Amino acid sequence: MILAAGRGERMRPLTDTVPKPLLEAGGKPLIAWHLENLARAGVAEVVINHAHLGHMIEAALGDGAAFGLRIRYSPEREALETAGGIAQALRWLGDGPFLVVNADVFCDLEFSLLDEARDALSGDDRLLAHLVLVDNPPHHPHGDFALLQDGRAAADAEPRLTYSGIGVYRPALFAGVVTGSRARLAPLLIDAMRDGRISARHHGGFWLDVGTPARLAELDARLRAR
Repeated sequence: MILAAGRGERMRPLTDTVPKPLLEAGGKPLIAWHLENLARAGVAEVVINHAHLGHMIEAALGDGAAFGLRIRYSPEREALETAGGIAQALRWLGDGPFLVVNADVFCDLEFSLLDEARDALSGDDRLLAHLVLVDNPPHHPHGDFALLQDGRAAADAEPRLTYSGIGVYRPALFAGVVTGSRARLAPLLIDAMRDGRISARHHGGFWLDVGTPARLAELDARLRAR
């Protein structure tokens, strides 16, 4: 699933007329980089949620055939936040673990590297999610979660890393979220971390939260220089 329902307030005025996932860097919409990575990883079906200017996302991406994928859309009248958006789309995500990616990040992690984590979640009912953590960027110096020596994630330990917006989840994590309601992901993760039910990995490669026009320009320059 690609989360694409955010309004992109910090990106205004760019996002007044273009939904954030369709803003371009390196000659492609941000969301296209994810779709290409998913196709390389062998993913066949993708669910994309949307709210603000969502019709433009559907018009641009269509059924996904251009990427070698099948795309379903999960429209939201008003953005339901991360957990709410995922919960509403569960009917299309199946009974097993699924990959979730924020549309407004860029990461050079190959998604195929998460196949092992998906298998681990499938084989261990105690685990509810596997998170990709990255080094703390300047705009988020205190991070989100710690990565323990046993591979588990913790909210009350140091040093902290930043959640990348990329993770593998089991549907059971969202069992308490009412379909159609607004719900944040962080409280669900923190509750599960207290019981040792969230694993994680550190990605030391390139990652960027494309949250402002300046960071979009930074990413564009980096991609065009490759």
